[in-house]
Amino acid sequence: MQFETFNQSLKYIEPPEGITVYLLAMWYDGHNDWGKAHNIVDDLGDAAACWVHAYLHRKEGDSWNADYWYRKAGKKRTDISLEQEWEIIVRSLL
Repeated sequence: MQFETFNQSLKYIEPPEGITVYLLAMWYDGHNDWGKAHNIVDDLGDAAACWVHAYLHRKEGDSWNADYWYRKAGKKRTDISLEQEWEIIVRSLL
């Protein structure tokens, strides 16, 4: 799937079929459902899930918790916009 296709899918009520759990979380975040996105990755501990989790806490405004998850993901918190980070994460997961 291309980024543009994924991004266009946000206009629909249901996420695209066959996407990974990480992309599912990002889809729900892009669909303005932070809670559902967070619940999807909350119990996952691999690097991709930790990166998504970090982004979600950054979006929430919880920098301390975001930094914890960025470290677990092997990343550092960025100062780019949330929209830019969302796109970077989605593109890297596609």
